[in-house]
Amino acid sequence: MATSNFRKIFVNLPVKDLKRSIAFFTKLGFSFNPQFTDENATCMIISDEAFVMLLTEKRFKDFTKNQLCDTRTHTEGLFALSCSSKAEVDQMVKTAIAEGGRHAMDSQDHGFMYGWSFYDLDGHHWEVMWMDPAALTK
Repeated sequence: MATSNFRKIFVNLPVKDLKRSIAFFTKLGFSFNPQFTDENATCMIISDEAFVMLLTEKRFKDFTKNQLCDTRTHTEGLFALSCSSKAEVDQMVKTAIAEGGRHAMDSQDHGFMYGWSFYDLDGHHWEVMWMDPAALTK
């Protein structure tokens, strides 16, 4: 793929309490773009190319005709985040649980890849993973 075609991604997620979600993800080490933040939405910065728009449920409904997913009983998707080490994976999941999130799946260690997951305050499923960079060059 030509480098000129690299794209940014904006994932949009509904949240019940925007201020509480901002506080939760701030504790996980994320920051927010104030240009795209108001009482109804915020833009959480994952990287230079990836962002998560956290929208109040009311605002989110402006963008879809479908019903919102009940994340207590259904999974809308798995949102995977990479980390620089196994320790960073563990720290993020432990912090998420301490701040009100819930365990999703048990950790998985495949040697070259390690992952663990949690549900955020609104039940969105986050997969946190590390992959050995040397495994990518083989």
